[in-house]
Amino acid sequence: MKLLKTLAVALLVAGGLSIPILSHAEDAKKADQAKAYALTTCVVSGEKLGEMGKPMLYSYKGREIKFCCPDCQKDFDKDPAKFIKKLDEAEAKAKK
Repeated sequence: MKLLKTLAVALLVAGGLSIPILSHAEDAKKADQAKAYALTTCVVSGEKLGEMGKPMLYSYKGREIKFCCPDCQKDFDKDPAKFIKKLDEAEAKAKK
C-alpha cells in the first residue's frame, strides 16, 4: 500500500512539472513561426533589400523584420510603432 501511495505522488509531481515545459515548447514554436516580412525594401530607409549586402533579420513581437543595415535596426528600436504601421499598411495594400 505504501508503494502505491509513493507511485501516485511521484506521478502527480511529474505531471505538475511537465506542464510548464510543454507550455514553453508551444511558445517557442510560435516564436519560430514569425509573420513573414511583406516588403522588398527596408522598412526604415526604403532601400531595396540586398543592395548593401545580406539583409539583417530581426523578430519583433512575432513579426519578421528585415533591415538593410544595423543602423536601421537602431532607428526601428527608437519608435517601433511607426514602422509597424508602415508594414501593416503595406500588407493591407498587397492584399487588395
